[in-house]
Amino acid sequence: MSRIGGKTVLITGGASGIGALMARRFVAEGAAHLVLWDIQAEAMERLAHDLAGDGVAVSTYLVDLADPERIRATVQEMNEAAIKVDILVNNAGVVTGRPFVAHSPDDIARTMDVNALAPMYVAHAVLPGMIARGGGHIVNIASAAGLVSNPKMSVYCASKWAVIGWSDSLRIEMEQEATGVKVTTVMPYYIDTGMFQGVRSPVIPILRPDKVVDRIVAAIKTDRIVLRLPWIVNLLPLVRGLLPVRWFDLIGGRWLGVYHSMDDFQGRR
Repeated sequence: MSRIGGKTVLITGGASGIGALMARRFVAEGAAHLVLWDIQAEAMERLAHDLAGDGVAVSTYLVDLADPERIRATVQEMNEAAIKVDILVNNAGVVTGRPFVAHSPDDIARTMDVNALAPMYVAHAVLPGMIARGGGHIVNIASAAGLVSNPKMSVYCASKWAVIGWSDSLRIEMEQEATGVKVTTVMPYYIDTGMFQGVRSPVIPILRPDKVVDRIVAAIKTDRIVLRLPWIVNLLPLVRGLLPVRWFDLIGGRWLGVYHSMDDFQGRR
């Protein structure tokens, strides 16, 4: 069982959306020190000011997660400040909602850098400390898009498929080596945070951010390996494995409307 009280928690993408909500929740759960990474300097500082009023230590770092050197340098700064991460939440993400042929090379690179590579770089930097202390918890926010193909988010899907495969492989390594480090992979459907503004989902409900945060925190406390939201997402691996591809296309595209969910996508303004 992973405790949150008295721990140091690092949240990437911690200035807004799910990241900011988790930061507030960790304070309520008794975290001793919150470390926020984000590219939104003003929003991050406002949140840090609010959280500091609750008596918790808050450190903020302006980090572009598409820059591996900035990630390395920031972890070095934290080491020099004697900040030891107990819980890492790899939360930051970006999405480009357009057909693949309309992506620019920069779109592709940034999506893969932020969504897939950055979680690996950050975990790689903090893991030695966790292993040396005999424990820790890494939470990787992937997506249900890592379980099912979807038009107009092909690169996003690719990045989240990568995270899911890496995250669970890391979990097995940590268990085999008896490190005491826990790994939780989270695979939510669309969350109503503004990141997917304009998405339509006529059958599967778009998730409420506060409910997602509740489930993630509960998953950390119980050392849950995989968290898929909502419950119907748990059926995806089974259904995709059993059904012929065209049948699955019919269910996902026509009946559930998933293949057209990004038709009116606008994203966060």
